[in-house]
Amino acid sequence: MLFTLLAVTLLGTVGNNVVNVPLRELSADLGVPLSSGVLAVSSFPLVLAATMPLLGWVGDRFGRGRTLVVAELLLVGAMVGAALAPDLATLAAFRGLQGLACAAAPPCVMGMLATHYGPKRRNRMMGAWAAANGIGQALGPPLGGVVAESWGWRAVFWLLAPLALLLVFALVTLVPAEAGSRAGLHRPGAVAFTAGTATLLSAVVLAPGGSLPPAVLAVLGGAGALALAAFVAMSATARDPLVPVRLLAESRFLRSAVAACAQMFCLGATLVAMPLYLTGKHALPSAQAGLVVFALPATMASLAAVVGLLCERTRPRRVLRPGLLTVAAAQLAMGVHALAWDGHLAVLVALLVLTGCGVALVQTPAAAGASRSAAGGPAAAGSAGATLGLFNTLRFGGAALGAAWVGLAYPWGEPLLLFGGCAALALTAFAVSFAGRDPVG
Repeated sequence: MLFTLLAVTLLGTVGNNVVNVPLRELSADLGVPLSSGVLAVSSFPLVLAATMPLLGWVGDRFGRGRTLVVAELLLVGAMVGAALAPDLATLAAFRGLQGLACAAAPPCVMGMLATHYGPKRRNRMMGAWAAANGIGQALGPPLGGVVAESWGWRAVFWLLAPLALLLVFALVTLVPAEAGSRAGLHRPGAVAFTAGTATLLSAVVLAPGGSLPPAVLAVLGGAGALALAAFVAMSATARDPLVPVRLLAESRFLRSAVAACAQMFCLGATLVAMPLYLTGKHALPSAQAGLVVFALPATMASLAAVVGLLCERTRPRRVLRPGLLTVAAAQLAMGVHALAWDGHLAVLVALLVLTGCGVALVQTPAAAGASRSAAGGPAAAGSAGATLGLFNTLRFGGAALGAAWVGLAYPWGEPLLLFGGCAALALTAFAVSFAGRDPVG
């Protein structure tokens, strides 16, 4: 069961970043500017982020195993649709469907790991989950680069579709059936949250391409913010809110969620921006660029288990804080290095490794903190799936915002601005990690 659940996590992560390296080729083939082509990357985490709390509730209500089976079947169809897409709009739509399918994985997998393996092994299981994420991040860029260079970017989706179908078989045969609960749902609040998150993130993601006038983007952003404010107001008094808003202010959940968002912003921005610098200004082939970027997620994956054990021996936040400082320092150094590029890759690889170390030190304790909190732990009962979904909304919302930040900052040709913005967010999360009282345990 464990291997199957981690494989679901891995495939979802690969699907998220597999088009990062061939993005330049993809944009040229579809006849769109690079700043617009970023939509093929960001539409996946955008839909993922908006729908994870709702998919987490679906898992609680109808059974997490059943939910994952249906999600993987949807992923198969979305992969085929993306492979056949004639234009950017169609591709972005099918990438969004892929994000919807993969939105079930984080809350359902995290919930099943926490339930089946108990509190004594939770940090270790979250370390294994983080390792699967890291391996997916590691495989995605080089896989996309090698496959696209050999057979074209569409072949990437033809490769992943049968793997998703194989996971359907594994889920049906290897993962025990899990009964759903009678979890209620405040439908107006669920609609407000999903629509508000999607609208707000859409305004941010569409801003770099210049495809919409600033006034339209402002209206979208304002409407999204109002919808989220309505969600908070309704959930405060609703009998069965999608997410128990009052519990989200608990320090353990707040620290974990903000740190995860900042970490994924930096990770997402780096995995989009660095291939662009390497294949553009420095004229590296896509396959070679993918192998260089491989250093970052490979480091994440290799350290995940170690960080899980470290979190068992000390308080997770004592691991998380040095991780955020490491990410911030590595991002600043990466901006300086990109500005003064001398043609040597060794320093860049070292900085990517350093970034991977920082991300690994943040990812596992953040996930453990969210799954142990009053909002996302077993005590949350029927709302745990939705709350873990919200935690992952902030994680992948950070990735979507990071990709959008690249689309906005990359055309300026100022790498120090691009990576410096990432460092500033990591330092903000570090400051937030001291907010509120330390929870007991």
